[in-house]
Amino acid sequence: MSEHSHAETPERSGTGVELLTFGCRLNTYESEAMRALATAAGHTRTIVVNTCAVTAEAERQARQAIRRAARENPEATILVTGCAAQIAPEKWAEIPGVTRVIGNAEKLKPEAWVLGAALPVSDIMAATETAAHLVTEFANRARAFVQVQQGCDHRCTFCVIPYGRGPSRSVPMGGIVEQVRALVAHGYKEVVLTGVDITSYGPDLPGAPSLGQMVRRLLALVPELPRLRLSSLDPVEVDDDLWRLIAEEPRLMPHLHLSVQHGADLILKRMKRRHLRADALGFAERARRLRPGIVFGADLIAGFPTEGEAEFQETLDLVAQMDLTFLHVFPYSPRPSTPAARMPQVPVALRKERAARLRAAGQDQAARFYAARLGAEETVLFEHADRGHSEQFAPLRLLSGSATPGELRRLRVTGADAQGLLAEAA
Repeated sequence: MSEHSHAETPERSGTGVELLTFGCRLNTYESEAMRALATAAGHTRTIVVNTCAVTAEAERQARQAIRRAARENPEATILVTGCAAQIAPEKWAEIPGVTRVIGNAEKLKPEAWVLGAALPVSDIMAATETAAHLVTEFANRARAFVQVQQGCDHRCTFCVIPYGRGPSRSVPMGGIVEQVRALVAHGYKEVVLTGVDITSYGPDLPGAPSLGQMVRRLLALVPELPRLRLSSLDPVEVDDDLWRLIAEEPRLMPHLHLSVQHGADLILKRMKRRHLRADALGFAERARRLRPGIVFGADLIAGFPTEGEAEFQETLDLVAQMDLTFLHVFPYSPRPSTPAARMPQVPVALRKERAARLRAAGQDQAARFYAARLGAEETVLFEHADRGHSEQFAPLRLLSGSATPGELRRLRVTGADAQGLLAEAA
């Protein structure tokens, strides 16, 4: 479970092809690719539901959205895809109103979107190819997402994603460069490289390039790209090239989201993670030494099976010790067929209570960070007329005037509230 682990609010496109996207940034990218494929194939009055399987709540939200869409749009074609649909296609196909379920291995293939096609749901986790076109627009978004990797070779005991996405496959460098160039040409000033496990990028490609080597080449070949972000990183899989970029490349934003998951070695081992507590602390210390001012987000699971109060306290302590600023906290959700689902479970109420305590700690961390930015100048990418994010991914609101979504502007921080920073023109 990394940054792909939370369910997002569905987004409606307002076009003939409506998207309801749940889950990760990779799903966001794939939804836009599917929009283009479905539109090119002539779809109208079509609703595509891109599901997530990481938590039971993500699946519940998707089922609820399908039923609502069927009630409100009885004449629409409803197509369901994504990880949850891949893992249990029959369950999703039987929801009233669903026209067809499209497997993950087919959803980015043009033939899957031909009107009247009756392709079966595939159980075969063949390599999903990138779409036969370039994504050049992300509806209602000021930053763009680019898929660099797909699938996962690891088997964390809580995670169902490998069952839905298959083994790790990397997108060739040339395709990534072409996609980023196209997005920049269409006005995007910030790109996020995304995947299921992006630090595993490269070993399946000729020459086995690392993630850092790919990012270095991308930035060299697309010098007109102002800002680049990376999605979730595994603390022990960052290569030397990427460390050099963190230290030396100003276009790589000073905010990294880490797949930390827990602060107790006992639980990390039972999760079958590849890092221990000391690795996470060492990552933060090294990154701050190389890039003073860098901030970290992190995924954390509360109430993992066998977690006692002492182990939970180690996670709470780690938030402060790593000085984590932006937390994505999830109460543990047992997933069918995963080893963790067969371990002794923490009561649901206690999972939720511990998740609330972690979120409160995260709010305190964010508040301290916001207070430290008072008086500072920030370069902000606006997502709305009065709101955007700084280089360190701090949410920011403009107190007077307005900006154009997608615009970069220099502002001075004059205040803060629970939602983020407040600023005026510098």
